[in-house]
Amino acid sequence: MHTERFAPSPNGRLHLGHAFSAMLAHDAARAAGGRFLLRLEDIDRSRARPEFERAIEEDLAWLGLQWETPVLRQSARGAAYAAALETLRARGLLYPCACTRKDILAALDAPQEGGPDGPVYPGTCRHSPPDPALPHALRLDMAAAVEALGGARALADLTFEELDRGPQGETGTQPLCADWLIGACGDVVLARKDGAAAYHLAVVVDDAFQEATHVTRGRDLFPATPIHRLLQALLGLPTPLYRHHRLIRDAAGRRLAKRDRDAGLHELREAGVTPSEIRARVGLP
Repeated sequence: MHTERFAPSPNGRLHLGHAFSAMLAHDAARAAGGRFLLRLEDIDRSRARPEFERAIEEDLAWLGLQWETPVLRQSARGAAYAAALETLRARGLLYPCACTRKDILAALDAPQEGGPDGPVYPGTCRHSPPDPALPHALRLDMAAAVEALGGARALADLTFEELDRGPQGETGTQPLCADWLIGACGDVVLARKDGAAAYHLAVVVDDAFQEATHVTRGRDLFPATPIHRLLQALLGLPTPLYRHHRLIRDAAGRRLAKRDRDAGLHELREAGVTPSEIRARVGLP
């Protein structure tokens, strides 16, 4: 069954960009006679707030969206993430990393734009393991992961389907590229220093658990999808179809953020804007 999910983080109120993504997924699920799910990505307990959880549900209900209950919360999924990490650890694909952001920048030969998570990690702790007593994250050894899946040639047989377009117009069947994963993504973090699962691991495990057949999200997340497809292959998880939609921007062309109160759903509702007007603003019928 066609199953879509909307997965906001309850660390602020929703804006027009969130509304567009949620309504697009909801419309697709309803058109297919499928399911629409809400997942709260509240794994960062230092920033997640109950009042924002309530506000998210209030805003979505005001837009006319309906979702299944109970709502899945990442904060209740620690055991599932730990099991996935152990699977990867048992295959020798994880290593501890005690580096700070300052350490990483200092170790780079030159400034770089970086991959989905910023500057590509230079492999400091892979080459020289840190003191186990130090707080440490867990990174995926990307080169080892590629080899575990049969090497660069076999990796090209792993694909995902793009239903919309990536940043460079990518659409349709997208094969994975070992050179890009190793060189442009690098050894991504899968568990943070506080022990919580990082985004790449949590989203893959949760999409499989919720049986999501379609993932609708912003085009800015397109570069993360090859990482997710790689993890799905390593963990034996199904691969949904992906729709990376255009981003909603402000009048200056900047991508919206939760601090942009003039685009916040709560503020717009208070100003008398209607749900149908919200749909028109983001280009939905």
